[in-house]
Amino acid sequence: MGAETLGELWAGLTRSSALAELAIVAVCLLVAWGVVRFMRGRAPGSIWFGEHGIDGVLFPLLALGLVLAARYGLALLMPVAVLRLAVAILASLAIIRTMARVLRVAFPRSPVVRVLERTLSWFVWIVLVLWITGLLPKVVGHLEALHWKIGGSDVSLRSLVEGVLTAVVALVAVLWLSAAIEARLLATERVNMSVRKMAANATRALLLLIGLLMALSAAGIPLTALSVFGGAVGVGIGFGLQKLASNYISGFVILAERSLRIGDIVKVDGFEGRITDITTRYTVVRAGNGRESIVPNEMFITQRVENLTFADTKVAVTTHVQVAYGTDVEALLPKLRDAVCTVKRVLAEPACAVMLTGFGADGIDLSISFWIGDVANGEGNVRSEVNFAILRCLNDNGVDIPYPQRVVHQAR
Repeated sequence: MGAETLGELWAGLTRSSALAELAIVAVCLLVAWGVVRFMRGRAPGSIWFGEHGIDGVLFPLLALGLVLAARYGLALLMPVAVLRLAVAILASLAIIRTMARVLRVAFPRSPVVRVLERTLSWFVWIVLVLWITGLLPKVVGHLEALHWKIGGSDVSLRSLVEGVLTAVVALVAVLWLSAAIEARLLATERVNMSVRKMAANATRALLLLIGLLMALSAAGIPLTALSVFGGAVGVGIGFGLQKLASNYISGFVILAERSLRIGDIVKVDGFEGRITDITTRYTVVRAGNGRESIVPNEMFITQRVENLTFADTKVAVTTHVQVAYGTDVEALLPKLRDAVCTVKRVLAEPACAVMLTGFGADGIDLSISFWIGDVANGEGNVRSEVNFAILRCLNDNGVDIPYPQRVVHQAR
């Protein structure tokens, strides 16, 4: 159709058989819509096209297949024009919808995705219009006529545009593939989460390297030129990028030796929380109050890190209370121990301990230590429940909690 003029195209669309072709196109679209409507909600989310990917990709692909089959079947009986135009339009729509889904999977949280989708849509529709009207070969010829010398090589604007487009498509395809493989690896429950994360990060790095080499080759950049670039990168890493390289290497070391795992409760640089994610450059630590700390991986290698759940998930928690002088402490201690053990999250083993730790100015100081096995659920809430149990025990036994008292002597 690209070689046809607008007059020839219009003549084909105004033939009497065009109505029959329009009816066939309508039937194909109706069948495709019915299949998508039937499968909507029944097909699970895909790692390749994300949630609800069937709505965006299946309809244009299925409609395109049906119209193509009708076109080749009807071409044996009569000349077709509407079907050829419908194939071009549906093919463009399928490309736009597929690339939009690929971009959303490759860049799931990037605000640039919508801009890329709109740019891609405009580009595809413009190429379609040029192809239908027969202007595309002329535009390509003008692009070929514009050329200049770069490093002794004759480069045309057409080859430059094609190289850039091919490089972009190669990089997006590699990012899409790595995102899908990462989702598949992280969804595997039979392997430790840290091992899955390490495999996903290594796969993404390898695929990005392959995609970069493919993009450079597609853009016409010789790979031999990378030797000079690699030397410059090595010097840059040695001076300005050593911290960045150290963080990346530390991330793989952490995941490989499993000294830190997703879900561990750690304290680093004065910040305590649960590890929610380990990337190649940094680790995300989320505190109980909802604050998140982005910690460079190098800090976990070069500094002392407290891991509350490295070898054992059991953690000791301590609270304090003061009782009045004159209290029968020996009889009170077993009652406090029994009261603390009634709290649901307090472990029976190791057993909780109630100790007399000192004699204060206003009363006797008692320390109550107990163990919990689910520190990820928080310490403050279980400490509050234990304090309530202690308060009820003291009230039931008539034990007073002293408050500061001062005796004032009047001078005579």
